Amino acid sequence: MFGRSSTSRSGSFRPENLGQDALAMIGNLCFTMFVLGVLIFTIIAATYEPEDPLFHPSTKITTFLTSTSNATFKSDNTVVKTGEDFMAANQTAFATFINITDVDEPVQSTIGCEGDIDKPIDCTDPDVFHLMMKAAIEQFKDIHFYRFGKPVRGWNESSCHMAWRYRPKEGKTANFYKDYRSFVISRSENCTLSVVRIGDYHSGGNARKRKRNQKPGFEKVPANQEAAPTNLPVVGEVVNDSLPVVESEGSFNRGKYLMYTGGGEKCKSMDHYLWSFMCALGEAQYLNRTLVMDLNICLSSIYTSSGQDEEGKDFRFYFDFEHLKESASVLDNNQFWSDWNKWNQKAGLTLNLVEDFRVTPMKLAGLEDTLIMRKFGSVEPDNYWYRVCEGETESVVQRPWHLIWKSRRLMDIVSGISNKLNWDFDSVHVVRGEKAKNKELWPNLEADTSPEALILSFKDKIEDGRNLYIATDEPDTSFFDPLKDKYSTHFLDEYKYLWDEKSEWYEETKQLNKGVPVEFDGYMRASVDTEVFLRGKKQIETFNDLTKDCKDGVNTCMTKMAGEPKMNEQEEEKPKRMVVPHLNLDSVKNSNMGIATGSAPSSPMSMRRTPGAKMNCLCSPTTHVGSFRCRYHRNSGLARSSMSVGSKLNELADKPTEMCDGLHAR
Repeated sequence: MFGRSSTSRSGSFRPENLGQDALAMIGNLCFTMFVLGVLIFTIIAATYEPEDPLFHPSTKITTFLTSTSNATFKSDNTVVKTGEDFMAANQTAFATFINITDVDEPVQSTIGCEGDIDKPIDCTDPDVFHLMMKAAIEQFKDIHFYRFGKPVRGWNESSCHMAWRYRPKEGKTANFYKDYRSFVISRSENCTLSVVRIGDYHSGGNARKRKRNQKPGFEKVPANQEAAPTNLPVVGEVVNDSLPVVESEGSFNRGKYLMYTGGGEKCKSMDHYLWSFMCALGEAQYLNRTLVMDLNICLSSIYTSSGQDEEGKDFRFYFDFEHLKESASVLDNNQFWSDWNKWNQKAGLTLNLVEDFRVTPMKLAGLEDTLIMRKFGSVEPDNYWYRVCEGETESVVQRPWHLIWKSRRLMDIVSGISNKLNWDFDSVHVVRGEKAKNKELWPNLEADTSPEALILSFKDKIEDGRNLYIATDEPDTSFFDPLKDKYSTHFLDEYKYLWDEKSEWYEETKQLNKGVPVEFDGYMRASVDTEVFLRGKKQIETFNDLTKDCKDGVNTCMTKMAGEPKMNEQEEEKPKRMVVPHLNLDSVKNSNMGIATGSAPSSPMSMRRTPGAKMNCLCSPTTHVGSFRCRYHRNSGLARSSMSVGSKLNELADKPTEMCDGLHAR
């Protein structure tokens, strides 16, 4: 018994156990490979992000709203882009402008005219009409004319007023403009007529309104009728933004309505308000219902001179309500309740109250109630209107951006400034203000926007002597006086007469506001300033052209600055390779023989991008938990330029991930 070898006690070396030992080793190895395969698959699944078609913008306005450009105005949180900014200009249709050769030469008789020299000018005479058209085309060489209205009598016997529709020759937007001016016409001794002078912008007020039964003027009909531009904004026409009225009790009773009430949209930024309003309008169109809307807006303090939120602003001050009511079915809130209270009991109208934003429009599609009222609570962010359009609704309900245009009254001011500059000017946007004082986020901005630096930057971009419109937040415009030696500088406040007490804008908005004068507030100023800038022939932006600083602060630029060296072609073509960190197989095998639920990656892994590669960010302009985030910003270290005031997207992007440190994509 004691003579046995110690090795014989162990059964592991017995010949009859070799098969079992081999099977056990193979089993352990297979299990280890299985665990390793599952772990690698989990890593790949966490990092692989296929191109989801839902993440691609379907319209140009979606591209704007999700832009990560460093351009000054492309994603500015002050001014909201609207539908007309994204219309494709039909160059074929706009090519049908009126040339001077299209106008007949006036035939003027000089026989027996001795007694006609002192007679009043007959503005209805075709020869006078042709004379005025030729004079306008010859004088305004930087615009294309598309229609001339019939002349009417002016302020005295020697003047005629005439209106025309036009576009600047180098116009970048799909807009038409309307002007009406006074023509002073004289008759010589031999009775020959000539235009002595053409008045200033909108000086021919008698020609502004087209009279009933008035014969059409002169218009060049395109050879291809389908190419004719239709449904485009015409700046300068008389605006009819009166409230729509239901024709009869029967029409009201047959109608189906949608109303949003309450919520947290009050006194938010304009882009927040519009994002929510477009959700409501999109749902109304999806349900084929009339949207009952409140025209009262609370203007956020970021736009007011007092620094306080201001109630009582009208939707029509900022947006084209005439276009909206002609293109969609909408009713004013007060008018609706007046009709409802009048006919409700008699007709037995029904109301369906929805208090949960998670009730999708698809669930409401089959309801037959007269009114669907969405009531929102007081707890943010669940009381934001746009929550209705998130989740599965996002791919079903489309925001109808084409229905919202800017106020034509504000655009008329833009047209007036551009006309004063003869549509022949360059423009620059100079950001200073608080950003120039903040050296931590914008270390170079103050120096790069000094007059001396501006003159140096403009040297090869703007010709000496050019009209230069400067859109800026610098309150003291004398700061730019050194530029006057080389350029003819212009600022917004030079044109206050376009909105002062004697202007058309002042009178029309006062009438719209029940006789109470309307302040030309900060949002209106920023909107007009931006639109004039965008009509310059050459446009220079602060963060694209004047400084190396990023618009949203240090290290927030999403694209490489112009002029930076491009990548080496070999680096650009270098295939991406995933590096898997070293794995301790023993620790994996001994961890309860499996993978715990908590061992899976808690977030997608940070992926390095090729420098200069274009990223298409589609984050929603919201910050609440559950807000839509594109695949670049769900948990990555990439910062997205803030689109709405108070955005916390950068903070969300900087949350640490648990497994990013060991995995890199090259």
